[in-house]
Amino acid sequence: MTSAPTGRSFVRERFVQPVAAFVNTEASGAILLLAATLVALAWANSPWEGSYFDFWHARLSADFNLFRIEETLGHLVNDGLMAIFFFVVGLEIKRELVRGELASPRKAALPVAAAAGGMVVPAIIYAAWNVGGEGAKGWGIPMATDIAFAMGVLALLGTRAPFSLKVFLLALAIVDDLGAILVIALFYTESVSFEAGVWALILAAAIFGAGRAGLRSTDIYVVLGIAFWIAVYKTGVHATVAGVVLAMLTPARAFYSQRAFESNAMDLLVAYRHARDRGDQEQAQQVLSEIEELSRDTEAPLDRLEHQLHPWVSYLIVPVFALANAGVVLSGGLIADAVESPVTLGIVLGLAVGKPLGVVLACLVAVRLGVAQLPSNTHFGHIIGIGLVAGIGFTVSLFITGLAFSEQALADEARIGILAASFVAGVVGFAYLWILPGEPEQALESEGSLLQAE
Repeated sequence: MTSAPTGRSFVRERFVQPVAAFVNTEASGAILLLAATLVALAWANSPWEGSYFDFWHARLSADFNLFRIEETLGHLVNDGLMAIFFFVVGLEIKRELVRGELASPRKAALPVAAAAGGMVVPAIIYAAWNVGGEGAKGWGIPMATDIAFAMGVLALLGTRAPFSLKVFLLALAIVDDLGAILVIALFYTESVSFEAGVWALILAAAIFGAGRAGLRSTDIYVVLGIAFWIAVYKTGVHATVAGVVLAMLTPARAFYSQRAFESNAMDLLVAYRHARDRGDQEQAQQVLSEIEELSRDTEAPLDRLEHQLHPWVSYLIVPVFALANAGVVLSGGLIADAVESPVTLGIVLGLAVGKPLGVVLACLVAVRLGVAQLPSNTHFGHIIGIGLVAGIGFTVSLFITGLAFSEQALADEARIGILAASFVAGVVGFAYLWILPGEPEQALESEGSLLQAE
């Protein structure tokens, strides 16, 4: 049996490797996200544009006797699949709060300040252009940062972007997602059903109680989770909030410690040898199944679910969402209207100007006050670059657009603003960070030593 990891091995296994895996998944997922966006735009502007909109507006219904769901395919993607997206976001938030970059006030101060500044300033800029107008409800659109595209830009930079800077951007984007979730729950909910809310609370309490009681049956949690999603859907609160709540209820600790695993595994190995020596293949297979279950229970459910679902979210759910929401007919009239539209201008200025301005000013204040410090091997030039890259507000910005605007013209103007601002932010952010000095050689060697197995 191996001993508990200590020192650099512990740091590598608990902190460096999860972050590196997350970054790699987000970076590769960004390629699929970009491809899905281009396909959506090409389809919507092709001779088959009618089929694009007919496909996503096709109505589907399901009757479960106790309740009935009838929505378009596009709404099911936004309400159903995106609930899984926000569930994974919630898992990431909880992981960072429990043992990541947000686990202590000192570590959390800078990304929290940066995210707050990067949300407030863009919202103010947008509101300044749209206050009292028909686009006033869209103030939440330029507040979001797209993790996949932003991390993809930093991945393209390679070692020119210090690893600590990637961790900082990841923490900033996660806090940003938390802010977006609160905005959706508090400001984009029109009415609330009291009865459905009571059922949602009862189901949440049941899930929490099952976890506290040590219940490990995945099937039970799946059933309770689906029922909870339906209850939240019926409340009038956007159903994606259910994903975040379920993530917060997911245990962050393993059922067995490493010491308990070693003790129980030793007994099971002895039982396996005895069964094998007796030629009892059925008993030996049963013991092996128990060892497999024991091994699985030494990993926290939060970590296991994040590892299992994150690739599905990055490689399937988010690209499908982009395919369903990024299709805009780029006619000359629409582009001309968008150029003069306060909605489009508010989003472009909010993301491309407000984001970097808010991030840099908030970080400057936090550092000057002594409540935070810059990531290792970085300077304020890097923070400016992160602010620029944070202006890529794609997935969640498109999502909030669907909540804010029911009028097709306003929604299309907002989407054009999101696409334009995200493109500008990505290109300018990449170019700016490219001309900055890369990570010092000694930092690269230190990082490499952490990533190597001892």
